Amino acid sequence: MAEVKKSMSPLSGLRVLGVTVYLAGPFAMMNLARLGAECIKVEMPGVGDPSRGNGPFASPDGYVETQESEKHLSTRFLKRAQGLKSVTLNLKDPKGLEMFMELVKKSDVLVENLSPGAMKRLGLSYEKVAKVNPGIIYTSISGYGQSGPYSHQKAHDPQIQGMSGLMDINGSESEPPTRVGFYIGDLVTPLFACYSVLAALREKDKTGYGQYLDVSMMDSLTSLMFMENLEEAIMYGEPLRQGNNSRGGPMGLYHTKDGDITLTVASDDQWSRLAKALDAPELTVNPKFATFIERNWNVVEAREEVQGLLDRYTRNEAIALLEENKVPCGLVRTVPEIIEDSHFWDRGTLQPMKSSAFADAVPGIASGFPVDFSGGELPQSKGAPMLGEHNHEIYHEVLGISSEDLEGYERNGII
Repeated sequence: MAEVKKSMSPLSGLRVLGVTVYLAGPFAMMNLARLGAECIKVEMPGVGDPSRGNGPFASPDGYVETQESEKHLSTRFLKRAQGLKSVTLNLKDPKGLEMFMELVKKSDVLVENLSPGAMKRLGLSYEKVAKVNPGIIYTSISGYGQSGPYSHQKAHDPQIQGMSGLMDINGSESEPPTRVGFYIGDLVTPLFACYSVLAALREKDKTGYGQYLDVSMMDSLTSLMFMENLEEAIMYGEPLRQGNNSRGGPMGLYHTKDGDITLTVASDDQWSRLAKALDAPELTVNPKFATFIERNWNVVEAREEVQGLLDRYTRNEAIALLEENKVPCGLVRTVPEIIEDSHFWDRGTLQPMKSSAFADAVPGIASGFPVDFSGGELPQSKGAPMLGEHNHEIYHEVLGISSEDLEGYERNGII
């Protein structure tokens, strides 16, 4: 019988206040919430995060294309706001601004991903916020950062993929630069933001003071790219876009009789084991393939040799031979195959999508937190919130505002 883990909430007691929209900011908050932080998403009354209006929408009967009621929630929002608390607040109203500052006083972290300068125009610059809470970790996520010649340009993920250089190294040499097939800038950058928040909190433990974190999507993607030897490739005239291939090995995607596989040959020992697996001793005696460096110089010919050998097998036959000889390899699977794989559901990587608007799980799949803690189970997400769902809880219990006053604020469009 499997051991039942105790529950754990490593960020319990941490309050995160967020003025976040679309994906990058909410994803940062969502990951902090997964670790136990109380994450309060501030949204405009009657409107909310713009992604709430982006279909398709989940309904009790399945997916619908149009938002027929307030309980039809955007599947995009449902995926991006798991575990968050939603309050509505008009930050352009003096009373709304006053209430926000009261929340700031009682928060540890502020996350925002509006256009650079937008928070300052609202009267919510770091300088003003830090005056009321010197310990606040104020985190700004933007396309190009808060300084530099591009800082005031508007950008979403496609622009960042192009401007960062990522598209220049993605795709095939004979084809135009290619966008990564998901919003990688919007998803990687918040992860940098999250662990920087935790580092800043650790520093605050030592100094007693918070600080300002300027997190740039373009910087994040460019820093990841230059983990590779791109300048070396340029020096030797190698194409930056390798498609499904790789400079080393040869590594990459290969075809079999009935599907595709990937394999990695990153050392001379792995090359010898590949030759044994495919019953091809000639691979090890050919001087063009004798060493990793020689194979790198003759990578096209090496790939052709390996591909010719793999043409004889089905993908399962090839995988079995390669695994038997400890050659790193794997199937190239479709998204439906992933969805049907119990591995991801058992580990919680994939989970049913939830919302307080529905009694049962919402149609669709949500991502879980991809790290397993030996100390216990992380908090179970209650799903994405309805717009303003937590107004009473936060404003009454945290700020001490009476129900009568809250009703008046709602009538006046403050909340």
